[in-house]
Amino acid sequence: MSKFEKYQTLIIFAAMPLGLLLGQIGIIEQYAENLVTPFLFVMLFGAFLNIPLKDYRKAFTNVRFSITTILINFVWTPILVWILGKIFLTGSPVMQIGFIMLMVTPCTDWYLIFTNVAKGNVPLSTTVLPVNLVFQIVLLPVYLLIFGGVTGTVNIEEVINSVMIMLIFPFLMAQIGKWLLNKIQNSDKKEKIFSIFTALQTILLAMAIMAMFASKGKNLLASLNVVAVLLIPIVLFYIINFILAQGVGKGFHYSYEDTASLTLTTIAKNSPMTLGVALMAFPNEPLIHLIMVIEPLIELPAMMLITRMLLIIRKRRPVNTGI
Repeated sequence: MSKFEKYQTLIIFAAMPLGLLLGQIGIIEQYAENLVTPFLFVMLFGAFLNIPLKDYRKAFTNVRFSITTILINFVWTPILVWILGKIFLTGSPVMQIGFIMLMVTPCTDWYLIFTNVAKGNVPLSTTVLPVNLVFQIVLLPVYLLIFGGVTGTVNIEEVINSVMIMLIFPFLMAQIGKWLLNKIQNSDKKEKIFSIFTALQTILLAMAIMAMFASKGKNLLASLNVVAVLLIPIVLFYIINFILAQGVGKGFHYSYEDTASLTLTTIAKNSPMTLGVALMAFPNEPLIHLIMVIEPLIELPAMMLITRMLLIIRKRRPVNTGI
């Protein structure tokens, strides 16, 4: 285990308060958000660089995993979110709509990073991304109509651009990088380059988190009451789906790697896409916009904690690299 892997959790947690501190400096707050995507791009490039193509081909054959993910994300989760909203946000229909919008849209970028950190099955998680993306685009207006009594419009072009930048481009560049590295005859030198990108993943994740907190920290500090109201239903959602995913993984005899992938695929949310939808569908409801902005500031610490819990579980289970 490298030094970066050993102190990974500490480095990531330190990035949050440091980001909040740096965000008090005007020029840093103004431009910090522009750094999030580049940091994540390079990090995903490094993650894809270390995954052999044969692992992706193997992952696509796991139909059971894909069906399980779809059922949890698009059947179970909307029902659970509606129930939690009715219980904890009953005094604010607007917050209920924002909560529903946010929690029924599976993540299309962050979860791959945390799956990699948790030593989960990244190729398997990657194969369900297109399915999750298509389903959330098609079903989000349906969920809003059924559970919120309103309709919404998804900006398809914005979503496609996001996926191109955060998934397809780093994946293709990683394959080109592997092709070039395979031309290096010195195996020690090649291994050193791979190890550098492995170590960089922790640094880049911390830098992305720092930039996000620097750009959004003032909104968080100024809206602690909204955070407090959302905290209970969001945390309950994480707990319930974590237990569900672990139970499903055990019931289907999934390996640790596959169970970790299922857990993070069904917990992480796509707040950037839902923010774009909210701005178009509800231009006069700033409270809904605020929910999309502050949710990552709740989600990131929770995802880091969940990742840590998964790594603890990993130590207690035999490692199975098969699907």
